[in-house]
Order: sequence, then structure tokens, then C-alpha cells
Amino acid sequence: MSQESPAPVIVSLENIGKEFENGTVALQNFSLDVRRGEFVSLLGPSGCGKSSALRIVAGLSEPSSGSVAWPLETGAQQDHDLSFVFQEATLMPWASVFANVWLPLRLKGVSRSAARDRVMEALATVGLEEFADHFPRQLSGGMKMRVSIARALITRPKVLLMDEPFAALDEITRFKLNNDLLRLQKTFGWTVLFVTHSVFESVYLSDRVVVMAARPGRVALEKRIETMARREEGFRTSQAYSDYCRDVSAALQAAMEPADTL
Repeated sequence: MSQESPAPVIVSLENIGKEFENGTVALQNFSLDVRRGEFVSLLGPSGCGKSSALRIVAGLSEPSSGSVAWPLETGAQQDHDLSFVFQEATLMPWASVFANVWLPLRLKGVSRSAARDRVMEALATVGLEEFADHFPRQLSGGMKMRVSIARALITRPKVLLMDEPFAALDEITRFKLNNDLLRLQKTFGWTVLFVTHSVFESVYLSDRVVVMAARPGRVALEKRIETMARREEGFRTSQAYSDYCRDVSAALQAAMEPADTL
């Protein structure tokens, strides 16, 4: 029986280098292919260029060298159909939850009334439809992040970029949002590129964990997480999960060593 063909590459980073004006080299020879429908986590020590790589994919920063390609796109198309979720919820404090989620459509010229159904659908997806008229100051940290995710999905993106979105949350809320994120990814078929410092989070969420070496950032190891079990609480207590966490933790420890010892 022939094996199923892999999904096509949706974004490809080839030999990316990033040097800032102060001379700091954040990335060097960083190459990564992300396939359609994959959940890929970038894991590494602080300052290894994870966020820089994410911002380059998003088009928020230009690489100093190398190239970014979107093989499934044709012509001179510049809209890569993606959304970005930052570490902070970055909500407008003076605006309601509804207005915060509406913002991306508003910037595209969609009126409040025309956007209403989509906004309420997005809020219902993250379980916050009853909080549409609330303001950010009235929400918990986890709820604010749900609003941020609702705002990201309002444009129905194909690619979701997430920069440590759950880092500031307590463990219980973080676990819950991990499960919600996996549910949403399955529902919408997102391709997710996720930055995290957590070995445990990366293994739980990902199809593939990319361990990055300390500055200058580059790929030290790629670990595919193969499991037939659904990603739910039972997986967190399984032997397979424990084994993957041990292997990825060892790779991360090795990646934190100086470059000449790698």
C-alpha cells in the first residue's frame, strides 16, 4: 500500500539571516518548510530569533539575507491570508469586545452591521458571545486572549502565526486554551506556526517541534510528534508524551550550548 503523499509546502524559508542595526545577528542560515495544515512550534532559548522568524513570515520584518516563498500562491499576490496573535492580547481598551473583533473587517471597509454575524460567530467559536458588549478591563487574561484569537479568525485565515500567546497565563487556563486551539485548528484547517518557551506545550500541540539554537538562531533539531491518540488530557499523562518531552528537552539543552560546541 502506498503511503499518503505529504501536504504541499505553504511557506518556505531558505537560508534566512537577520541582522539588526546594532549588529545583533538574530538568525543565520535559518531554513524551514511548513506544510499546509501542519502545527509547527518554534522552541528555543530567549534571544534565539523565534519571534524574528515569525515576524519575517508575517511580512512585518525583512530578512537581511535569504528568501521567503509561498509556493501555493501565483503571480504578484502579496496577501498571504494569515493572521498574527501576539504574546499580549493587544486589545483596544476603550473599545468593546465586539469592536475589537470587528477591527480587521472594519479596516477592510466592512460596516458594523454587515460584520455583525461574522463577529458574533467568531465570538461564539471561542465561547465569548455573551461578552460582546464588555470591555477588556472587565475580562480575565484568558478571556482577553480568546478575544485576540477571535479577532485573528474573523478574516478566516489559512495561516495562523502565534508568538507565545499563552505565556503569561496560569497553567489551568493555558491547558484549556491549548485544547481550544487544537479544536479550532481542526475546525478551520489552519496551518499554525507557534512560538513557545515550553517543551511541554510544544509537544502537546505540535505535529513538529523545531528546536532552535542559541544566537544566532538556526535549526538545531526537528522532532516529529507521532501519536495516534487525540490531543487531549489523556495524551499529557501518556508514556509517549513523556518520552517526547524528554527527547525535546535534551535537544533544547544541547541547543543552548555555545555555537562551537554544537
